[in-house]
Amino acid sequence: MEMSDQPVQIGRAALWMTGAIASFSAMAIAGREAGSSLDTFEIMTYRSLIGLIIVVGVLTVTGSWKQVSSQRLGPHLIRNTAHFTGQNLWFFAVTIIPLAQVFALEFTSPLWVLVLAPLIVGERLTSARAISALIGFIGILIVTRPSPDTINAGVMAAAGSAIFFALTNLLTKRLTQVERIGSILFWLTSMQLVMGLIASGYDGEIALPSASTAPLLVLIGVAGLTAHFCLTNALAVAPATVVVPIDFTRLPVIAILGMLLYNEPLDLWVLCGAIVIFGANYLNIMDAKTPKRARNT
Repeated sequence: MEMSDQPVQIGRAALWMTGAIASFSAMAIAGREAGSSLDTFEIMTYRSLIGLIIVVGVLTVTGSWKQVSSQRLGPHLIRNTAHFTGQNLWFFAVTIIPLAQVFALEFTSPLWVLVLAPLIVGERLTSARAISALIGFIGILIVTRPSPDTINAGVMAAAGSAIFFALTNLLTKRLTQVERIGSILFWLTSMQLVMGLIASGYDGEIALPSASTAPLLVLIGVAGLTAHFCLTNALAVAPATVVVPIDFTRLPVIAILGMLLYNEPLDLWVLCGAIVIFGANYLNIMDAKTPKRARNT
């Protein structure tokens, strides 16, 4: 990126990240509202159904069905099981703990990638990455302040979702080396729809959307796709060192929304811990940008 192009590129990235932040926040709020009538499995079932309709429509309109392959259903199943688990934990968390706390713990996902990468994709755990993971763990302790009074099912679910999202990202990285994006999205939505039907129907009953929950489910399904679409486009026009700080602003945004909509207090410990987690993520990004020769000198 040339110096003269930087302001334009950063401006474009900021616009894309505005869409991503709005989408992530809308999905969290809609998930909390829908959670009063539907369980997380039902929410995921309808989200996957809406996503599948959109993916099938795009594949059909663009004539891209040739991208969809059934040769690697095993890796798709493992990857989508991890994502299904993480997403259900996330939707469960947003219904019972402050939204800012959910987002703060979600930001630890890149740090879990550092820990899991040597096991999943064989990447070396450098000293800088180990330090980043350690700093991130300190941030987790600040956010959760573990004690019998602060550790609950919501906190555990939010922390668990970050781990499963990290696992999903690593498995996705492996899949993108041999699979097209259309195939990944098709099997993501179709497999998770089946998983959702099985999980939500284990008791013999699946709640149908009502007039009040149907718009929320549509919003969740659309926001889930637009959030990652906007984030991907932001990373395409600007480096991660620009995008990640912008992405971090969704924490104070959701904290303010939680205060206005649900009277959630602005917890300074959560914000301080999130800043530590952000610092750990940023340290890892800067280490990744450092040329190997410079690291060895």
